[in-house]
Amino acid sequence: MADAGKAADRTVVLIHGLWVTTDSWADFRKPWEDGGWTVLTPTWDVLKGRSAASLNASAPAELGGLTVGRIVDELQAVIEALPSPPLLVGHSFGGLFAQMLLDRGVGRAGIAINPAPIGGIIPGGWTLTAALPPILRWNGWNRPYAMSRSRWAARFANAAPVGLQNSSYDTYVIPTPGRVFYQAAFWAGTRIDPRRRTQPLLITSGDRDRLVTPYLSRAAWRIQSRSAARTDFHRFPGRSHLLLAEPGREEVADVCLRWAQTLDETKP
Repeated sequence: MADAGKAADRTVVLIHGLWVTTDSWADFRKPWEDGGWTVLTPTWDVLKGRSAASLNASAPAELGGLTVGRIVDELQAVIEALPSPPLLVGHSFGGLFAQMLLDRGVGRAGIAINPAPIGGIIPGGWTLTAALPPILRWNGWNRPYAMSRSRWAARFANAAPVGLQNSSYDTYVIPTPGRVFYQAAFWAGTRIDPRRRTQPLLITSGDRDRLVTPYLSRAAWRIQSRSAARTDFHRFPGRSHLLLAEPGREEVADVCLRWAQTLDETKP
């Protein structure tokens, strides 16, 4: 039984955010697998069985009105079906979802990589202008939003080489729920209570991130630091929002892996 518990502790759930499929984890997951971790990459029910190409050709109508709460509920069901609580690693809105799961008592620890803002954080100019296009559309509350190639390059992958900007866009960029942007902008269903969190948490930022600026990551860390649980912060210089795939991605994975290792080292 002890061996089974130890194996379960080496499970990491990678939670993707908006605009991308689970293929966005391709580079980041390999160091974890090489390190003996079991890596799971769940997605939302509405995306299951659909490729990026098919989603871009014809996005399901229900995608537009998908809510933060429903996404987190679906993730919670997957995670709670595991033999024991895993480590949660979320990027962008996946980082928000990971924090909300920890807030519900789900997962043994979490890493929020450049996370979308939890409720209570006022976005800065870069983030506001990134959110306005899906919000200002007619009936944007119910419609999927597709990011253009030029916007992807300028806002999401601005520190990546042009070739990577294009290949990543072609491989895993998809339309995303419009309703989630409204919820994030108006703090509707995105709040957490740091006093409830008992699990360790690491939050990261990238200096060149034009979606989740370093200010937003720092603001999340300040709120989460009200928890009695361990709360750490790490800054990645010169990285954009695509830090999981752009040059230097090995360092991002290494920092996260080394932090995860300290969880076992500090166990009583």
